[in-house]
Amino acid sequence: MAIELGLLVAAVLTIALVVFLAVVTYNNVIALQRRCERAWANVDVALKQRHDQLPNLVSAVSGVMRYEQQVLEEVTQARARYQPEAPIHDQAVVSEATSSAVRSLFAVAENYPELKSQQNVMALQDEIERLETLIARRRELFNEQVYQYDSTIQQVPALFLKPLFGWKAVDPFSVNDEERARPEASLDLA
Repeated sequence: MAIELGLLVAAVLTIALVVFLAVVTYNNVIALQRRCERAWANVDVALKQRHDQLPNLVSAVSGVMRYEQQVLEEVTQARARYQPEAPIHDQAVVSEATSSAVRSLFAVAENYPELKSQQNVMALQDEIERLETLIARRRELFNEQVYQYDSTIQQVPALFLKPLFGWKAVDPFSVNDEERARPEASLDLA
């Protein structure tokens, strides 16, 4: 009788321990999922702010930069491809293309001294640069949260719970080498 009671107590304690680990792991993974969602929402806010500022910048410099229509069109086309409901990878590609187009625009704008004297252009350029820095920082935070989440669901005990709760890895905010290539900016004024 004492052996049976001991086995019963051991079984109950084992089950309680497994349930406790499952609950703690579940709560940890859910918290990490929410952090990923919050970090992505912060990236999305910065992308939207940049999206809203780009027409102002293009409008402010287009009259002076008559010979640089290709650069202006690249910025406009990159902005038009922005889709907040697109998958993260697609948004990463569009974001990198937009950042690249904006950098090209700023590089070409350096050749126009009359732009440097316009306060509204300088203010817009400063705001876009601030947003670019903000986007880069928020991407890093998002990727860190994704790393923590993905690492957690690939480790025991979450690994055993993953199929039960349908936890899937989240793609970090990145682009491949082909998409990372920078476009050439023409500085010819002819």
